[in-house]
Amino acid sequence: MERNIAQAVRKGGTLGALIVNACNRWGDRPALADPNQKLSYTELGEHIARAMTVLSSFGLQRGSALAIMAGNHVDVIIVNCAAMLLGVRATPISMLTSDADLSFILADAEIDLFAVDASLKHRMEAMREKMPPCLYLGCPDFSAQLAAAQPALLQSTAQTDDIAVMGYTGGTTGRPKGVVHTHSSALAAVQMAASEWQWPANGQVLAVTPVSHAAGILAYPTWLNGGTFHMLPTFDPDSLAAYVRENYIGATFMVPTMIYRLIDHAKAHGLDLSPMETILYGAAPMAVPRLIEAIETFGLIFQQLYGQTEAPTCIAYLAREQHDVARTDRLGSCGTPHAGLDLALLDADGLPVASGEAGEICVRGPFVMQGYWKRPEETEAAFAGGWLHTGDIGRFDADGYLHIVDRKKDLIISGGFNIVPRDVEDAILGLPGVVGCAVVGLPDPKWGEAVTAAIVCEKPLDAAAVVAHVTDARGKVAAPKAVHFIASIPLTPIGKVDKKALRAMLMA
Repeated sequence: MERNIAQAVRKGGTLGALIVNACNRWGDRPALADPNQKLSYTELGEHIARAMTVLSSFGLQRGSALAIMAGNHVDVIIVNCAAMLLGVRATPISMLTSDADLSFILADAEIDLFAVDASLKHRMEAMREKMPPCLYLGCPDFSAQLAAAQPALLQSTAQTDDIAVMGYTGGTTGRPKGVVHTHSSALAAVQMAASEWQWPANGQVLAVTPVSHAAGILAYPTWLNGGTFHMLPTFDPDSLAAYVRENYIGATFMVPTMIYRLIDHAKAHGLDLSPMETILYGAAPMAVPRLIEAIETFGLIFQQLYGQTEAPTCIAYLAREQHDVARTDRLGSCGTPHAGLDLALLDADGLPVASGEAGEICVRGPFVMQGYWKRPEETEAAFAGGWLHTGDIGRFDADGYLHIVDRKKDLIISGGFNIVPRDVEDAILGLPGVVGCAVVGLPDPKWGEAVTAAIVCEKPLDAAAVVAHVTDARGKVAAPKAVHFIASIPLTPIGKVDKKALRAMLMA
């Protein structure tokens, strides 16, 4: 009995309580904005209270399931916040999700209400026969219902152990898996980000990537500090720069491919990003030569984040001042681990590797997922030995910086040798004219797997030169057996290289 009482006392808060406290605390300060409207904290609270009434009218209550597939606009945030207060679990879905994966996720997550962007109306009608049974809510057409609704009491009924968010993995190696985060684990991630990331002094934070993924977490630390969370519906360098200057944006999040576009645009046309203090980046590795270009072009404003859906964005980070162009080895790292977690590099037997050696990155901490939805065997495997196994292979350098060697499942075994695709990619990205590269292993009767490079170039490049360059940089074993020059590298909805799609494309 005493143990149960102690456990209850130690439980944390909820995202719903965070939202209510922010609305009450900051009052008339601007809280949420997109190009069409801006809401104060008081107005945000009023909108959320009305949204709670709308969601309740569809039968949603604590424990119900809501899916949201929509772009970056105010209504999306309001619907999500209302779910957090009601104790409704939210499943964000990218608008780029395939029809097959969409149908699977809605059924697998047992969705009660699907909030869909109005622009997707025709797609939903065409898919109607393939969709599992659930109710639909048009968004942002939801605004009309919101205006007519009576506000509910602005209070959170969610409990610490309730599921807050159930995001799905990208599905690059099979069907997506539902990753379960309770209010406790989600709030822990928010507090870790708020305490250790470098936030702008003026509190103006912008999302240009989908708020349904990594960018969405930026809203909560912003509100903790009384700042304004802005959103742009699409990414365009000129529009971004104009919005940044007009609204004094101090921070944003981007995936590496977006930063590459900024660099290229700045070189061709110029680009003024003042007063930007911080560009957070992550979701995929950034090529060191391009990162140096970015620093030389825009200044020391970059901060790298490393995490995954199972342990969101807070495993390690490389702060702005650690982006030293004279230390290319450090730029290739993902920084140092957050203070609020345990991190170990483990071998195949679950034992720590020797100093300087590579091992699987395994973590423990309050921000780690509860498990995979309805997949007990995979959950058990992910938590083998009491650690979350990330599937990433990493090593620490002498200064304590964590380097991601590669994904465990992406390791290429060719002729009995283990080849790390990231090593080959880094070598190829050092060649003049290369703007993108991905390396995979393809079945080969002689080698087992053949190292195969897919390259995007801005000027002609000879395949033999690529092979020779990699041979010099990484050795003959790592040299590609085949080199393909392609127009673009396939990406998942969250901006990572889709190696499943790339393998299929190259094999075809």
